[in-house]
Amino acid sequence: MQRVLVTVVTILALLVLTSSPLTAAEITVSPNVINIASASTIVTIHTDLPYSLVVGASVTLNGLDISWWKSDDRGYFVAKFSSDEVKALDEVKEAGADGTLVKLTLEGALESGETFSGTDDVKVIDVSGEKKK
Repeated sequence: MQRVLVTVVTILALLVLTSSPLTAAEITVSPNVINIASASTIVTIHTDLPYSLVVGASVTLNGLDISWWKSDDRGYFVAKFSSDEVKALDEVKEAGADGTLVKLTLEGALESGETFSGTDDVKVIDVSGEKKK
């Protein structure tokens, strides 16, 4: 009886672990401060996901389609997004210029069919490089 119970518990645990459709990813947004007034062109997202496991074209950032992607020196997936498109996100525009934190969420699919998601907070400011007179 105890052996049957252990087997049932083991099977249930495996079902729970393998049926999880979402994999958590650690991400780091670079730059970690988005300056609305800057002339930046790219926002880069570094992940802890092996490059070969990610379906690059499936990746989005707060709903924005990925511009391009690559592998870093450690073999991890790196996503690139247009700065202008990131700055145009409603949550970024609504943050204002006072250093409000905004959550950026990277989502996509893995080759296994599972999905992944990771979130990082960035500060939003609006500071031009012009010197005040």
